[in-house]
Amino acid sequence: MAEELTIKEIQKSEEVKTLLQAAGVQMDSLGYTEHTFRHCRLVSNKCGEILEILGEDEHSVELGRIAGYLHDIGNAVSRNNHALSGAIMAYDMLVRKGMSYGDAATIMMAISNHDEGEGIPVSKIAAALILSDKADVHRSRVRNKRHETFDIHDRVNYAATLSTLEVVGDRARLNIEIDTEMSPVMDYFEIFLERMKLCRNAANYLNLKFELFINNTQLL
Repeated sequence: MAEELTIKEIQKSEEVKTLLQAAGVQMDSLGYTEHTFRHCRLVSNKCGEILEILGEDEHSVELGRIAGYLHDIGNAVSRNNHALSGAIMAYDMLVRKGMSYGDAATIMMAISNHDEGEGIPVSKIAAALILSDKADVHRSRVRNKRHETFDIHDRVNYAATLSTLEVVGDRARLNIEIDTEMSPVMDYFEIFLERMKLCRNAANYLNLKFELFINNTQLL
């Protein structure tokens, strides 16, 4: 008999903890920003919040939270194609833990489509995951402590002192505050343009208009 797994059970899972720790080791070795417990908790909470605001039932909201928490476990294998490897890993794990095939497939599809390049919003859960993931731009994600060795990704993330995503009415609004002495706003678009296009597509899927505000100025 398939059980309805909860986000609390997923967060307590030793298997999940081990995979996220491995993902952290992998990303640290590559010099990437933080993609483990902090990021996954934030994305999980925001994904569930968006689905709640849109009036989805509690079961769908919980699936969104689980998808958000597990979306980056593929980094434990490799950064390359991490969305696809993570989706397969998540499906196998969730079925083994008693989740129904249908629910596990829903989460698999959301995870496999969360990254720019190949990702598309194939469901409301997938669209909410995309918005939640791409909204997390903040200096707390920068693992490199040596400012003089920052690359453009480090600079842009470290320059972001505040990042919030709000769904109000028919709009999904991403508000970011950037310290322009650390990084010009143009650098944000240089590295995140594809992400913003994916966010716009995700918002459209949810019948929302995507807006981007940087330092209180609307840019999209």
